Amino acid sequence: MELDLESERQLVERAKTEKEAFGQLFDRYYSKIFGYVLKRTGDVAVAEDLVSETFFKAMKNIKKFQWRGVSFSAWLYRIATNEVNMFYRRSKPLELSIEAEHEAHGFDVPDLNTPERDIVELQDTVERHAQYKMVQGHLIKLSEKYQEVITLRYFENKKIHEVAEILGKSPGTIKSLLSRGVHKLKALMDSDPQPFLQQDIILDIDTETDHPRVPTYGRK
Repeated sequence: MELDLESERQLVERAKTEKEAFGQLFDRYYSKIFGYVLKRTGDVAVAEDLVSETFFKAMKNIKKFQWRGVSFSAWLYRIATNEVNMFYRRSKPLELSIEAEHEAHGFDVPDLNTPERDIVELQDTVERHAQYKMVQGHLIKLSEKYQEVITLRYFENKKIHEVAEILGKSPGTIKSLLSRGVHKLKALMDSDPQPFLQQDIILDIDTETDHPRVPTYGRK
C-alpha cells in the first residue's frame, strides 16, 4: 500500500529515533533498490552486499536527511548508485560496514537479510532473458555516468525529472547523457558477434517523453 507524502514524512522522522520505523522503510523500499542494483551488477550475491550497505548507510545517516530538494526514495537510489560505482572502482571484495560497526562498537541494526522470495524472483527475471543479459554485459562497458542514467531511465522506468533528482543533475544534462549513452550502447550491441540476439532487441532512443521504451524485447 502506497503512503501519501505526509505519512511518509512522518515515518522518516520516526525512523530517525525508532528502529521499528526504519524497518518499515526498509520493507517498503528494499525490493526496488535491490532490483536496481541487480540490474546494474547482474550478480545476486553482489547486489545483496551492496543493498545491505546502502540501507546501513541510510540508517546511519538518516538523522541528516531533510526534505529539501530530494525525496527519501531518491536519496536511497543515490546511495545505491554510489555503492555500485564504488564497487566497480575497487579491487578488494566488499567488507560490510555493518559487521565492522557491530564488532567495534556493538552498534545494533535491524535484520537486513534479503527476502528469499525477492532474490529468487529477481534472479529468475535476469536469467530468463538472454537479451537483457547481453544488454547488461555491454552496459557495464560504458562510463558510470551512462550506466546510471540508462539503468534508471529504461530499466527502472524513472521519469527524466526523477533521474535528475536521484543523480543531482539537471533534466537537460540527463537528456544529453541518455542520448549519448544509448548511442554508445547501440554501437556496442551492433558490433556483437551474436546477430540472433541483436534482432531480438529494439533500441528506441526516446529521451524527451515520459514513456521509456529501451530496450523492448521482440522481433522487429
